[in-house]
Parts: sequence; C-alpha cells; structure tokens
Amino acid sequence: MTSPPGSAPTSPAGAAPVGPESVARVESERAARVECAETPAGPVDRPAVPAGPAPAPPTRSALIWVALGIVYLVWGSTYLGIRVTVETLPPLLSAAARFVVAAGVLAVVLRLWRGPGVLRVTRRQLGSTALVGVLLLTGGNGLVVLAESGPPSVAVPTGVAALLVAMVPLLVVVLRASTGDRPRLATLLGVSAGFAGLVLLVLPTGGAGAAPIVGALTVVGSAVSWSVGSFVSGRLDMPGDPFVATVYEMLAGSASLAVLGVVRGETYGLDLGSVTSRSWLALGYLTLAGSLVAFTAYVWLLHHAPISLVATYAYVNPVVAVTLGALLLDESVTGQVLLGGAVIVLGVALVVSTERPRSSAGTRPARTATRGRAGT
Repeated sequence: MTSPPGSAPTSPAGAAPVGPESVARVESERAARVECAETPAGPVDRPAVPAGPAPAPPTRSALIWVALGIVYLVWGSTYLGIRVTVETLPPLLSAAARFVVAAGVLAVVLRLWRGPGVLRVTRRQLGSTALVGVLLLTGGNGLVVLAESGPPSVAVPTGVAALLVAMVPLLVVVLRASTGDRPRLATLLGVSAGFAGLVLLVLPTGGAGAAPIVGALTVVGSAVSWSVGSFVSGRLDMPGDPFVATVYEMLAGSASLAVLGVVRGETYGLDLGSVTSRSWLALGYLTLAGSLVAFTAYVWLLHHAPISLVATYAYVNPVVAVTLGALLLDESVTGQVLLGGAVIVLGVALVVSTERPRSSAGTRPARTATRGRAGT
C-alpha cells in the first residue's frame, strides 16, 4: 500500500512505493499546492491545482470508476499479496527486492518519458527523499511485512493488518494537532472513534481468531512510522516531481530493508529453488500492480475526480482486505474484528469527510513548507 510528493503530471507514468499504506502524503501534497498558490510568502513554481474538477463527461466518468476500482481492489489485496509472498520468501529481503525493481522500472519510464535530466535532484532533496523513504518503506511497509510473516499463531491476519494501517489518517491528524493545527470537532470525534476501535481490535481475548498482540503492535508501529513520514515530507525540501521523489524513496527504502534483512539473518539457509511459484507471483503482483499500476491510477484520479470520492479508498481498502483474507486464506473474522474494524472505518470515514473538503478548498492552515515551491 505510496506516495510521492510534489506535483504530479496530468497523465502520470509512474508508481508508488507501496500500496494502500502509502497515500496519505499524496493528498496532503495536493492541498499544499493549493496553499502555496494562495500564499503570498513566496513565488509559485507552477499553477495551482484547481479546487475541484469540472463535471466529467460520460467517457471520463467511466474511466474514473475503472481507476477507482483498480485502487480499491489492488491496494485492498496487497496485504494478501504480502502474506503469500512471505510464505517461502524472507520478509525484509523480498520487500527490498520489490522496491528496487519498482524503482528501476519507474526510473526507466521517467527517463524515456521526460528526458535524461528528469532524475536530477539537489543533495538536500536526495537526503529528504532518503529519510522519507526509510520512514515509509522500512518502518511503514517493513513492519507490516514482518507482522504478517511466520506461522498463523504469530502472524497478524491480513484483514486485521489492513484495519490497523487504516489508522494512518487519524495519526496524521494527531501530528498536525501537536504542531498547533486545530482540527474540527468532527475530526476529533473521528480520531477518538478510531483509537477506540484500535483498542477493541488488539484487546487480548484468548479466543480463536484473536490478533497476536505483538504482531498487532508491530503493525501499529508501522502506521506510526508511515504517519510520521507522511507528515514530515510536507516540511522537507523534496523534488518537485512526485515520481522522481518516489524513485529515490524506493531506493533508500530498499537499501535499508536489505541491510536489516542481512542483519536479521535472512540470507542464512536461503534457497531460492525452494521458493514456491505462488510466492514469486505474489511478489511480482506487489511490484507491478501494487507499486506501479494502482498508484498511477490513484494519481490520475487526484487530477480528474472529486477528492471526496478518491478518499473513499481509506475505508474501502480494509473491507476488501478482510474479505479476501476470509475467502482466500480462510482467516477467521470474529465479532471482535468486525466490531473493532467497523469502529476504525467509521472514524476514518468521519475524518475523511470533514477534512477533504477543506483540503480541496485550499483553506486548511498551511502545514507544509512552501520554500518557493508547492509543498512537498
């Protein structure tokens, strides 16, 4: 499950570093572009993104729903893909391979699409993308992969992992509030509901289907790392092109994941000949569909669909993940999971519905460093 900073092209040819876990940052960047355009404190590098798209013609409407369906299904299924991948592949090394391949493909596409100088960045921007990549991919994605690995008694069910990662928008609100932003009352109620659902979801019951507490807390740590990465990316000097930033984020994330995988001993006894075809296929699916195709569809949606519609991924993806886990992996969906998950989704929906209109209107208090450019 992400997500580049800056301004995206109208017809993107790029990718996200990760599936549904990655997207909170892209939405903040769209808002940041509007804020930068309306802020007299510095020059504007490029035109502001319109506050709201015009009504779409019938053909465009069909494309919107196709793209939205891709985001729903592909990102909702990445948790299933991770679980199948780590059945016979080492978790951190497989994640590192996923991102380095996706970065290479994206870099080649960008160079062919926009010319040889497209990947040129400053040292500060390179350092910023490296930091964000480590937070999003090593901390964010890496911890999810670890939490889903191991025997069923230890691994977190894919549906539970998706529901816990859905907390990211709520954690970003908390980070905003810590820097002086004042969220709306409805937003605070949504955050409170989300954290109540989190407690319900990870509360030990000892019954069948209960989420392993260590694994569940590992996923919570992943959500925190992803939220911090999403938040700080708006305050760092990042490349103006979102896909260029994504390339360097994925390279930094894959390098740190590889180092940790080696330190963790994942190379000892590794026999690629014993890896099942289904694990290879799942890894390929995560790389191409999750990190490239779905995010391209997502960025296209940000430019052609109402943000309130695009934001529905935040509470549709966990539903897709829970359903696929139950149908394809025979994961137990207990009353505790349903209740805790429903409360989390309700909280996320409340935050999304109250926050997105302010973002698209460009009236949210500025929380990204413009520095003469649009946000991140």
